[in-house]
Amino acid sequence: QVQLVESGGGLVQAGDSLRLSCAASGRSFSTYVMAWFRQAPGKEREFVAAISGGARRTAYTDSVKARFTISRDNAKNGVYLQMNSLKPEDAAVYYCAARQDIILTTSQYPYWGQGTQVTVSS
Repeated sequence: QVQLVESGGGLVQAGDSLRLSCAASGRSFSTYVMAWFRQAPGKEREFVAAISGGARRTAYTDSVKARFTISRDNAKNGVYLQMNSLKPEDAAVYYCAARQDIILTTSQYPYWGQGTQVTVSS
């Protein structure tokens, strides 16, 4: 099993950048696909980005491509989401998720963090 704790959320203005971090505890972190999801008020939780265990493969939802970058540091058991050119529609609670697999997927992650709030003012 793995436990996840997000950090780095906050209030920013449109066009600003923010970097989210997710600290994972547990063994074999490099065997987990890691992902970020987000949920805005009144909306369903949506996939944002994922990264393979060895960091060679990534996937993004279309709305964040070219603006967000997912990365990981297996030596530190950490995964990150660099968010640039933030828009008001990016405001949401962002969740880190983990799945022990080699396949990048947009769903079926059994392990979740508690979330970190990102607010973007226009």
